[in-house]
Amino acid sequence: MERTITISGQDVKMRASALIPRLYRFRFGRDIIRDMASLQKAYKKKQDLPEDATEEEKIDAEFSVVDLMVFENVAYIMAKHADPSIPDDPNEWLDGFDMFSIYEILPEILQMWNLSNAQTSKPKKK
Repeated sequence: MERTITISGQDVKMRASALIPRLYRFRFGRDIIRDMASLQKAYKKKQDLPEDATEEEKIDAEFSVVDLMVFENVAYIMAKHADPSIPDDPNEWLDGFDMFSIYEILPEILQMWNLSNAQTSKPKKK
């Protein structure tokens, strides 16, 4: 699946395929399936926060440093997979953007991830 996402005013092509877990593991030495599950859980916790939440609840629902790192790494891998001309250094790629909200980009990345992992055929009963 390929999609163009706008990040701080720039159109960025991203691609999610069966190769993404392998690219992620080789580049970052981490399991993307586990990392994405954790990131989705953190995002849902933030989305489900009631409007009248206490300050303590709001702080508890913030993304951790690890969540932010996973988001940046996944965004980079999906962009690099779609466009090999992107710099080989994720820091250099990220430096090309102005500040942006994770809440604008993360839902699109999560949607791409979920759609690329959705089962496309129904198992047959034997």
